[in-house]
Amino acid sequence: MHSVFRIGEVRKIDKKNPLYEVDLKLVSDDDQQLRQLTDRIREEVAGTGWYRIGKLLLKIGQFNKAEELYSTLLEQASNDSDKAHIYHMLGMTKNHKGQYTEATSFYEMSLKIKRKTLPEDHPSLATTYSSIGQVYNSMGDYSKALEFYEKDLEITKKDLPPNHPDLATSYNNIGGVYRNTGDYSKALEFYEKSHQIFEKALPPNHPLLATSCICIGHVYNNMGDYSKALEFYEESRQIYEKALPSNHPDFATSYNNIGLVYNDMGDYSKAVEFYEKSHQIYEKALPSNHPHLAQSYNNFGQVYNSMGDYSKALEFYEKDLEITKKDLPPNHPDLATS
Repeated sequence: MHSVFRIGEVRKIDKKNPLYEVDLKLVSDDDQQLRQLTDRIREEVAGTGWYRIGKLLLKIGQFNKAEELYSTLLEQASNDSDKAHIYHMLGMTKNHKGQYTEATSFYEMSLKIKRKTLPEDHPSLATTYSSIGQVYNSMGDYSKALEFYEKDLEITKKDLPPNHPDLATSYNNIGGVYRNTGDYSKALEFYEKSHQIFEKALPPNHPLLATSCICIGHVYNNMGDYSKALEFYEESRQIYEKALPSNHPDFATSYNNIGLVYNDMGDYSKAVEFYEKSHQIYEKALPSNHPHLAQSYNNFGQVYNSMGDYSKALEFYEKDLEITKKDLPPNHPDLATS
């Protein structure tokens, strides 16, 4: 490993220019926190060669580069096993980009190959079931999403120890469907199961812990418990601040969530402040027709509508509708909302 430093104090040394003095402390090779983090990174970005680089590109939000790489690897693939893996990764890339129909198509191609060559309870099938469930959830087809998520959970519970992060993800996914269907007590039950596993299995600054905090925050926000929601959203933001680059889409989502709570509390100026931080990142990090951008425009529309600035509200609602009509099927609930 190359040299790693722990950042101490950061001091601005010039009031007019952006010059700072930073205290750095060299981290030793046997530092327990560093070792735990690097071991986790190795586990999550497993594989060799170009496949490993593709995984890393997805982790850091470089979706276009990942798609380019996997498309090249698909042209060179010589056996069904490699093709199934690449189809799956292309599905994941398309899902991240909000291109859900294409994502489903790639996942289905991967699943078709896997079901020919693997037993029905193979862990690789669980991964694909989970991914297809995620796409259906994003498309608003919640019964289909639950069907695939439950297939994933059935295999994952048999295959993994009870404190494995992948089992936590399975519980989290099902919690998400229940939240989307308005069954908040069921959602909280599954989210809390998930969060307990993540807390035991992951380092304290892992992005998955932040995602878990966001999910629980969503439920409390839906239930009208804004102080609890804000507590979990703020915790997620602090984790992302340590773990992700400042232009990562998840970082923007964190700001967006805090804005939502302030909007629901009627503090509209605070809501706009956080929505703008979020939107600036989304504009840089995502394609111009991404659903997250549509949701961002919708949020601006809501807050300006609440403030009585109707021309501004209409301007943002129309931007939301423009993206939503192109991106989602004609019977999606989000299109009805727009």
